[in-house]
Amino acid sequence: MTTPINAKLKLVDAAAVKQLIEQQKIQLIDVREPSEYAAEHIPEAQLLPLSKFQPEQVSLTQGKEIVIYCQSGNRSNQAAKKLVNYGFREFKQLEGGITAWKQSGYPTQINKNAPISLMRQVQIVAGSLVFTGTVLGVFISPWFLILSGFVGAGLVFAGVTNTCAMGMLLAKLPYNQRG
Repeated sequence: MTTPINAKLKLVDAAAVKQLIEQQKIQLIDVREPSEYAAEHIPEAQLLPLSKFQPEQVSLTQGKEIVIYCQSGNRSNQAAKKLVNYGFREFKQLEGGITAWKQSGYPTQINKNAPISLMRQVQIVAGSLVFTGTVLGVFISPWFLILSGFVGAGLVFAGVTNTCAMGMLLAKLPYNQRG
């Protein structure tokens, strides 16, 4: 009988992570995408984006605890499952991700010159496609309304499944690969 994956995942709060950073007893891994990391990350964090995450890239450092995080916890959960399946047993996740870290008032490294967030890029592209499809549907041919419907269906699917194909495509653009 196998133990459910969630039973193996250990969460740690922002205060505990802050203390581990101050004691230099942490290997902090950010599993967000390079553009997100470039824009803002927790000091001392190493980038290993989930889209390219390979557990064998995680090297154990004697006397340091591994803690992984993302924006809110979903992607770090996915990375944690990969680590568990690979055989890692001693690591933790930052509960609530960088969002909880910032809500606790802890500092982040911010780069004002980083590309805008993937979520904003998705909103801009999706909104532009819906607007364009609607305008073309009204003035050129009603068949263009299919574009708006397709984008709307994609957004619903993204919300239900918590995955976003458009976001994954935008993440592959060169300006989003700088980390």
